[in-house]
Parts: sequence; structure tokens; C-alpha cells
Amino acid sequence: SVGSGFSLVPPSSTEVDEEEDGMSDIIHEVTGLIWSQDLRVQEVRRLLQSSRPVRVSVVQLPEVSDHEYIEEKENKLLQLCQRTMALPVGRGLFTLFSYHPVPTEPLPVPKLNLTGRAPPRNTMVDLNSGNIDVPPNMTNWPSFHNGVAAGLKITPASQVDSAWIAYNKPKSPELANEYAGFLMALGLNGHLTKLATLNIHDYLTKGHEMTSIGLLLGVSSAKLGTMDMSITRLLSIHIPALLPPTSTELDVPHNVQVAAVIGIGLVYQGTGHRHNAEVLLSEIGRPPGPEMEYCTDRESYSLAAGLALGMVCLGHGSNLIGMTDLNVPEQLYQYMVGGHRRAQAGANRERHKSPSYQIKEGDTINVDVTCPGATLALAMIYLKTNNRSIADWLKPPDTWFLLDFIKPEFLLLRTLARCVIMWDEILPNTEWVKSNIPQIMRGNFDPSEDINMDTMAQAQDYITAGACMALGLRFAGSANSDAFDCLYEFARTFMKMMSFAGTATVGAMGYYNLQTCLSMILLAMSMVMAGTGNLKVLQLCRFFHKRTGGEMNYGFHMAHHMALGLLFLGGGRYTLSSSNSAIAALLCALYPHFPAHSTDNRYHLQALRHLAVLAAEPRLLVPVDVDSLKPCYALLEVTYKATKWYNQTTVELMAPTLLPELHLLKQVKVKGPRYWELILDLSKETQHLKSILIRDGVLYVKLRAGQLPYKDDPQGWKSLLATTANHRNSGVTAFRPEAISTFTSEPALISFAEFFCKTSEGLKSREDSLVLFSAMLYECVTQECPEMLPTYIAIEQ
Repeated sequence: SVGSGFSLVPPSSTEVDEEEDGMSDIIHEVTGLIWSQDLRVQEVRRLLQSSRPVRVSVVQLPEVSDHEYIEEKENKLLQLCQRTMALPVGRGLFTLFSYHPVPTEPLPVPKLNLTGRAPPRNTMVDLNSGNIDVPPNMTNWPSFHNGVAAGLKITPASQVDSAWIAYNKPKSPELANEYAGFLMALGLNGHLTKLATLNIHDYLTKGHEMTSIGLLLGVSSAKLGTMDMSITRLLSIHIPALLPPTSTELDVPHNVQVAAVIGIGLVYQGTGHRHNAEVLLSEIGRPPGPEMEYCTDRESYSLAAGLALGMVCLGHGSNLIGMTDLNVPEQLYQYMVGGHRRAQAGANRERHKSPSYQIKEGDTINVDVTCPGATLALAMIYLKTNNRSIADWLKPPDTWFLLDFIKPEFLLLRTLARCVIMWDEILPNTEWVKSNIPQIMRGNFDPSEDINMDTMAQAQDYITAGACMALGLRFAGSANSDAFDCLYEFARTFMKMMSFAGTATVGAMGYYNLQTCLSMILLAMSMVMAGTGNLKVLQLCRFFHKRTGGEMNYGFHMAHHMALGLLFLGGGRYTLSSSNSAIAALLCALYPHFPAHSTDNRYHLQALRHLAVLAAEPRLLVPVDVDSLKPCYALLEVTYKATKWYNQTTVELMAPTLLPELHLLKQVKVKGPRYWELILDLSKETQHLKSILIRDGVLYVKLRAGQLPYKDDPQGWKSLLATTANHRNSGVTAFRPEAISTFTSEPALISFAEFFCKTSEGLKSREDSLVLFSAMLYECVTQECPEMLPTYIAIEQ
């Protein structure tokens, strides 16, 4: 069928994959320069792809009937799908802001492929065959995450308008969840503000739960900290507590309420808005109501209220203006340790008159519900304030009796909260991490005391994980080698504990607890090394990627692949900031309780995992040769300002490289001798460098005469030949036309040297013009003005 224009050659497998997996925009010249020695970017791409069937290898034993064997394969596939469904969260971080959409085409969204192939015959294995029980709605959230991942590829600088957003709306209803995620992503990269208000209301009135969650979180992220009134109204409709007491009761799905509460936190971030703070404070302890109101998943709502309160008063500490009568810290402390419930004040009094008929809580606070939100609210309000009195509230109890009353997981949160309040005391060494474990857990134990060793082992490990998390936040995006080494050591320790799977340690600790702590330490390492693609962390992520059996559930996979995404954030162009706003976003996104299965939102709303994007900032500086317009290597000299931890320091970095946070720097200088020097002075203002970094970090550099780019000449040996000719006077006589290639790669000049500066048959008689031509060429090349050569020749003629 040659005539009809079809070819019989099948497309090569690589092309097909390029299309599908949604990561083809990441691999380009710059990643090739950053990681030139190996294929780690391709490896990450392989780990994060979710569009091809997985390999299901189960051996059929002789005593297993065919039917049982099919069931076995499908159960194995179901286990592997837990991993596939968790991948998009990591992929969104990996491909962050890497794609400019074409306004006439819809955004390509890679499929979430939940089928498998069984060797040796490559037969299809499918979950829809009806042989095994598949949880209902299993793919709702994974589809949402897949939509977010696709939407996060769009760069904030691209041209996106309301029509294009609506144009992407899928026809089939089963893709609605994906579109909901796409809307949330557009909010995170700032494009959702272009969607007409009418369309927003239109989407919300459809009553599709996921769309509402995606939209509310999206518009709030896009309007971060603006106190925008129209968005506030939009959010308030979904939060019963913010409506006037006489308003009609709207039936808002629980997860939408959670999203709206976080939305209030985002829109009012750092403003210290009194009314919202007051409402959120009482919402942390919202009691269950009659008729099954607020009875399920109360934990995630209380946590959201705490996170939102923390965002509203972010970093204000004790200077909360006009809120002294609310006793915010005391009230939060009570939510954390328990006690009698206070009378509901204000407009909400009417609402909570009749108690729940299902849940009998009496008049005491249910700490299991309110503790996480209150702990993180304190952490965010007092973030970096070094307020010791508040931090001491968060210390782990110092008697065995009291220790038995606290869930080990809450110890992780308390330690994390205490450390981020005492920000300046965090040190990147193992001694500091261990110093968080209370005295009673160290040293010798009195055998007469009744000590529950299991409790102690769990408490120690969770406290360690909390301190590691804090270390990760403190050094987020810094690639600090001390912090990394310290975290890596703890990761190795926990891995060793895991490998004794059968023995007593794991018995006491429980696989779940160990794996939770290990996942948090891995995430902490990824925060420190964000964007650097560090190999040791990549190896750990890959090790966990391969672990699919046993108790490795959807949430753990999500944690490990988020770590992988952070490690290669935006393909190495982005890293994490450690500003207050970024820490708040990371606390929401990396909340240390991951979902047990893909429909689990009981303790934490899954959509919040994507808020990590709000902490990303572009810090990759890419030198581009101004003549060839290609990215290249260049040596930078980066000078740090003096701080109380170290004196003014200068380090040499080979760009393209991630710069440290700009507020830490005094100046950035392109060093000679290869390129002309260039100084960016940051002591006066950082705006210029910021604008360079936002525009893909392109910094134009120019090669000097007689110098070759680092890629062609890494050690500078070829350029040494040229140095003999660099002194003006002696140069001409010492200049050998054969050495021209060390100066320049321009074909015109090389052929000029070839034809006019070498003794050949036609030029035998004119020795003097040879010398003259060589001198001209030498002059033009060393002075970097080859365009003068024709003029010289004309004069000579």
C-alpha cells in the first residue's frame, strides 16, 4: 500500500512510549548537561510511567487449578495496581512546569493503565473479569491525581485562556475526576484566575464532588494570601460555620467542606484575619451533630481546620493583633492534651445544641480527633519564632505513665512541631536528632518498673522520624551535605530494622510503624536534596518501588514516589524554598499519615498532597553561549553572606547548577578565564537574578579568544596551546597557523589559515605575504573581531 501513503513498518517502540507516558518534555539539553554521566532521568521516567501494562509474574504450582491460578494472578495485579495508582502524584512533581500547551489542541493526559501482562505468553490480566473482589470507586482518586499531574506540566508563563480550559472538558463522564484534577493543577500554576466566574459557578452547581474539591483548592491556591472577597464567598458557601446562623442548611459533601476550609487558610495565609481565625479555632473541635452529621472522617476535617488556622496566623507567634481574648495557644493546647470542652461561643451556639445520637463523647474533648490539627496549628503560628515556652508544651511526656496515653504517631507531630518552632536550634547531625528523645527513654531501665518495651520502641522511632522531618524542612532545597549524611544514616538504621522482618524488633514496632517512619525520613532526604537528583536517594526510592508485596500499601507507594518527584523536581529546574509559606505548604502536602488505600481520606484529604507545588521555586542557573545559543558549562563563584552559623564564604560551582536560596547570597560571578567575567551583585537587590531564574534560568555567557567550551575540553589542556600566543608582542612570531583550531571553531577562519597561511605551491614566492596573513589572522582571532579580516585583506590588496 505504498501508493496510499501508509507504511508497513511499525512505529518504533520508543516513539509510542514518548507519546503516552507524559514525560517526554523533561529530557532535553539541560538535563543532559546536569546529569551527563548516566541515564538517571530516563530511569526516573521508567519508574514513574503508569501508561503501560505491568508485568505479573506468578508461577503456577502443580497443585493449583487453572481457575485458582487466574485468581492468583489477578490478586497479584491488584497489589501491583496499588503502586500504579500512586505514581501520578510523583509524576506531577517530576514534570512540573515543563510544557507549553498548544492552544488549538487539548492537553495530552497519559492513561492510568491498570492491566497486566503475564509471562511467558504475555497474556492479558485484567481486574474487570469478575473473578476477584475489586474495591468500588478504587480509581476515583488516582484519576484525579493523574489529571493534576497532567495539568502541572503547563508552565505558569504559557498562554492559557478560559476557552481552552473549557475546551479540555472531556465528553465522557468517567473522565470527570481527571478533569477535576486538571482544574486543581491550573490553580496551582496560576491559570485558574482566567476562568470566568460564570464557569466556576457552573462547575460547582453540577454537584460533582471531585470537581468541587479541585476547583476550590485550585482557585484558593491561585489567590494565595490575597483575602479576595469573591473567592471568600465561594468558599463560605461550603462551610456551614461561616454561614449566618439563620441560613438554610446546605448539604455539602464532607470532603468538599475539608477542601473549602483549607481554601480559607490559603486565601487568608499570613493575614491574621480575626473572624476566620476564631471560626477555624472552634471548628478544630467541632462536635458530632445529630442525624449522623459530621460523624465520619472527622479527623480530616479537624486537621484541615488546624492547618487552615495555622496558615491564617502563619508565623505571627504571640503578636496576634486583636486576638488576645481568643486565647489561641491555650485553646490549641487543650485540643492537644484534652480536658473539658468549652461552651461554643458566638453564632455557632445554636447549631451544636443537640448532641449526636451515634457518638457519645460526653463533655470532654476527643483528643484522637483534635490533636493533629491543634499540634500543626501551633507549629505554624509559632513557626521559626524560637518561642521556648510554647515549644516546651510540645515536649514528649517525661513519665512512663503519661507516655502510655499518647498515640506514637502524635509524638511524631509534636516533635516536628517543637523543632520547627525552635527553628534556629536545628542542627544537621545525629546528636541533635537523638537529643529529641526524652531522658527516660535513654540509659538503663529499672527492672522493677513496669515498662512496656513496645511502647518505648515505637515512641523512640516516631520521635526520631519527627526530628528528621524537621531537619528536612529546615534544610529544604539546600542540598546541605551534613543534613543529608545525617538523614541517610537514620534511613540505613531503619532499613536494617526492616530487614530483620521476622525478629522481635519488628514485632514490637510493627511493620506499619517502621515503614511510616522510614517513608518520612526518605521524604525528609528528598526535601533536602530537592531538584538535585541525588543518586543515593534515587537508589532508595527505586528499592521501595520494587517492594510491592505484603503490607506495602497505596499510601506508602505514594510517599516513596512523591520523594522521587521532589528529588527530580521539575526535571532538576526547581527546588524547594524554606520560606514560611513553603513550610506551610509542605506540612499540608507531606502530612505523615498516608492513605491506607486509594479511597481513604479519613485522616487527610488526598488532594492536599499536591500543595507541595506551592513550595517549589526555580533556582537553576543555565549558562547559554551567546554565539551558538546552546546551553553550556561555566564556572561560577558564589559568595554567601555571613550568618551566625558561618562567616562569609565563597564556593565554586559548575553551572548549570541549582543556586542556594537567594536571601543567603551576596554575589554570583561567572569566573574566567574561559568566559568573560560577569557579576550579579545580590547585596543590593535580588530582583534581576529572580527574573533570570523564572525565565528558565538562562544566563548568557561569551567565550574568550583561545578558549574552548568545557564540554569539548574539560581539563583546559587544549586551551593551554593557545596561551603561548596570548602575549601581544611575542605572539605573532610564535603563532603557528596549524594551532588555529585551539582558538576558534569557525570554519571560515580555519579554511583561511589552511589556504593563505601555509606554504603551498602557489604561494612559494610570497613568503612575506604569508607572514602578513598569519599576523592578520592572529590579530583578528585574539582580539575577537574576525569580521575585520576582509578589511585587512582589502587594505593589503
